[in-house]
Amino acid sequence: MKKNIACFGEVLWDVFPTHENIGGAPLNVAMRLKCFGNNVAMISAIGTDTKGTVLLDFIKKNGVNTGCVKLHNTYATGSVKVTLNQKGSATYDIEYPRAWDKIVLTEDNKKITKNADAFVYGSLASRDTVSRETLYALLELANYKIFDLNLRPPHYTNDVLFYLMDKADFIKFNDDELYEVSKSMGSVFNSLEQNLMYIAEKTNTKHICVTMGNHGAILLYNGKMYYNCGYLIKVVDTVGAGDSFLGALISKLLNDSKPQESIDFACAVGALVAQNKGANPNIPLTEIHNFINPK
Repeated sequence: MKKNIACFGEVLWDVFPTHENIGGAPLNVAMRLKCFGNNVAMISAIGTDTKGTVLLDFIKKNGVNTGCVKLHNTYATGSVKVTLNQKGSATYDIEYPRAWDKIVLTEDNKKITKNADAFVYGSLASRDTVSRETLYALLELANYKIFDLNLRPPHYTNDVLFYLMDKADFIKFNDDELYEVSKSMGSVFNSLEQNLMYIAEKTNTKHICVTMGNHGAILLYNGKMYYNCGYLIKVVDTVGAGDSFLGALISKLLNDSKPQESIDFACAVGALVAQNKGANPNIPLTEIHNFINPK
């Protein structure tokens, strides 16, 4: 049985030196969740400009509910300048303020959140007071809360991060984020596993996942660790790979797949995204299964 999932936060354009792609971590997660058959709604805001019109049309065409993507007359649609190094890893210059910084609380997005089996949110959308206060209000209504850290200096504070972690039922880090956050919380540990458990105890969170780039991921799920050591690929760009990983992992876990199967599947999806251009390449299920177990 497919789930109802709400994703909160930024929808925007990733602007590369030679081209532009639609993105934003919560939207990337939403797109991947939808492609696995889930019912997905996006809670965000766009400007009344051409970029906003094209973005909204794109989301609609891909089957994500846009009823809670509101038009903003004052602020432009979001955009991010993306720079890739020789290994395909990305750095970001995130323009501020943009429409997604001004997501207001409405009866519609409260209803969507209440009715969702899961609510996905990140840290970036908390950089502005308006969207942050809306997120805080929706977290009080949400059922299963999934927090995807996206640490983009200078767009976060530790106080906000700690609050968002405390509210979460599931937290997703990359390895650099895990070490940074655990140290800021007072951890004296050096190993990834010890720091993962430290955060789990401090935040009383039973479900935590840490991605490790080409080395795969670790999942803590109900007291047990699950590992995937990664897949051999040629990286084109890493933009959106972690988001698709999370969308795949959530879809599997919420639909009662075993944790090991879920993390193997999610790592495969993240790897396949990284060896394609853009954050949301089309990846059929047959391609994913053949990648995990080549014939």
